[in-house]
Amino acid sequence: MTESATAERAAKLREAINRYRYEYHVLDKQTISDAALDALKDELAKLEAANPALVTPDSPTQRVGGPPRPEFTKVAHRDGRSRPSRMNSLADAFNSEDLVAWRERLENYLAARGRSLAGKSFYCDLKMDGLALELVYERGQLIQAATRGDGLVGEEVTANVKTIEAIPLKLAGAGWPARVVVRGEVFLTKGEFARINREQAERGEKAYANPRNVAAGSVRQLDPKITAGRSLDFFAYALVDETVPTHAEEYRRLREWGIKTNPKGQVAADLPAVEKFYRAVEKLRPKLDYEIDGIVVSVNDNELVRAAGVVGKTPRAAVAYKFPAAETTTVVEKIIVQVGRTGALTPVATLRPVRVGGVTVKHATLHNADEIKRLGLKIGDTVVISRAGDVIPRVLRVLAELRTGREKNFKMPKHCPFDGSPIVRDGVAYRCPNPACGARHRENLYHFVSRPAFNFDGLGPKIIDRLLDEGLITDAADLFQLETGELRTLERFGEKSAQNLVNEIQARRRVTLPRLIYALGILHVGEETARDLAEHLGDLAKIQTAPMEKLLAVPGVGEVVAKSVHDWFRRDANRQFLAKLLKLVTVEKMPAPPTPAGGGGGKLAGQTFVLTGTLAALGRGEAKAKIRALGGATSETVSTKTNFVVAGENPGGKLAKAKALGVKVLTEAEFLKMLK
Repeated sequence: MTESATAERAAKLREAINRYRYEYHVLDKQTISDAALDALKDELAKLEAANPALVTPDSPTQRVGGPPRPEFTKVAHRDGRSRPSRMNSLADAFNSEDLVAWRERLENYLAARGRSLAGKSFYCDLKMDGLALELVYERGQLIQAATRGDGLVGEEVTANVKTIEAIPLKLAGAGWPARVVVRGEVFLTKGEFARINREQAERGEKAYANPRNVAAGSVRQLDPKITAGRSLDFFAYALVDETVPTHAEEYRRLREWGIKTNPKGQVAADLPAVEKFYRAVEKLRPKLDYEIDGIVVSVNDNELVRAAGVVGKTPRAAVAYKFPAAETTTVVEKIIVQVGRTGALTPVATLRPVRVGGVTVKHATLHNADEIKRLGLKIGDTVVISRAGDVIPRVLRVLAELRTGREKNFKMPKHCPFDGSPIVRDGVAYRCPNPACGARHRENLYHFVSRPAFNFDGLGPKIIDRLLDEGLITDAADLFQLETGELRTLERFGEKSAQNLVNEIQARRRVTLPRLIYALGILHVGEETARDLAEHLGDLAKIQTAPMEKLLAVPGVGEVVAKSVHDWFRRDANRQFLAKLLKLVTVEKMPAPPTPAGGGGGKLAGQTFVLTGTLAALGRGEAKAKIRALGGATSETVSTKTNFVVAGENPGGKLAKAKALGVKVLTEAEFLKMLK
């Protein structure tokens, strides 16, 4: 993006995120999913990191929550010594690379100050999807509870919190200081959430969207009786006390004093151990009776945590390692149209590559023109996309508030992008009226990957059909741009099978000229004709530009074949496809023609042979190689240029054509004698 476009994008993101956050934190109203909001915040953070001049005081990257509501008393957050102590939020990591980058940034920061992470462990806890609370105990008694608010000032909700059975009104045990400040998360179990929604349905009222919203709304009720009627739960995640040496020790003391912490948290010796914990919790996640969206990774040494400090609103020594989101945001860069086997045209969004559901995706189906109209989608729009389970991503909604005015409307084509036929409307579908169009398109793809062409092992018709139907490819060149993540969106494609297919495709990026010409599917051009064209003309550029007379000079190429080749390379659609393909594959140079046996021109020089039927003594490939080694040429079609037709067992129509044209027919025995 240009500098002005970047600044405009950042401003639009700030405005949208601030509105969504206000609705979420202050009004307890969720108008965009947490995952989609995280994606917008992550994009803004990256833009600001690359362009520090774009950071503004009101940027969401500089804020924690939302301002306190006027109905509640404002409470300043303080530590155990009554000093101001901000309730921060966490930076996000979305994959193992992000986690490693976080540790490297932290190590570099500490190294510049003479400190090191070497030998230091991490504390891993589950990241609860609830409402952050601060609890204050004096002489063991709960005297105050407050929401996080904007991080510095929250809302006093003590009366409501006292109705939560999971939060002790008096600390247990002994040894606690005169003032204890605890921070944690209040949440609603899945079972309680289901019970509340059943009651909503019985009253004919709208069901709540998620447990987090119910928990937040329950704590921030003006009437404590409403809070008491909902079985809220609580896990502490911090004891705000500088005398505690490690995060693990904080948890031990909290439990001794009767305050719940998540029992699944544990110390990890290094990042591989963190990854192991992350994978285990991700697997356990569906079985938990509460919502989580990742894990929290903190340096276990609290003195080192204090030395690392805070950047913006986030502590350097802790990070939220998020699970793959089912939703995210990205930009629709263009809309392409794919022709299905029935001739139906399906619009497919080409996306700015983005990770969703644990994979990187670049396409999302748009189904039909009516769906584009329903979404109000334009090319260039920022959209929310979803990928739940092993399904192809789809566009959920358009974030029109992020438009710049440069977006473009999309119109379905008037002519079929494959064969040029005028498009007809058939209900909600647009269709190519040529009944053979869609099927022929698929047959061309089957031909392209076949053994004599690019020879893709494991990429058969069924997989190609699925790739086409889901919009992952529109032509053969798109095969070389497939990624493991996109293949994993297909049902029954696991990580290993997807990676194997991608590896197979990438291994076919180098191709001989005869194979490439054959793969193009030019009418009347088989393996032998492709080889003749390659050997006689030498390179692809010469074949592309060859006039009819040069094509007719190729052995085995007659008027019909020459015209087919000549016309194919002069169609705009074919030229565009070939240009796209040649950016993705390398065509090997043709080797020097072999020296005929015995030197000179060879005993079969100037002679063209056509083979038909099955030869008993030689395989067809071996027979053709022997002819070429002796200076002769082979062809797949019988014409007046053909000198000999070799007829094996069960010859086909070529034998009859040879007789009709007066071409000499050889038996296998006569042919073998000629080769000696």
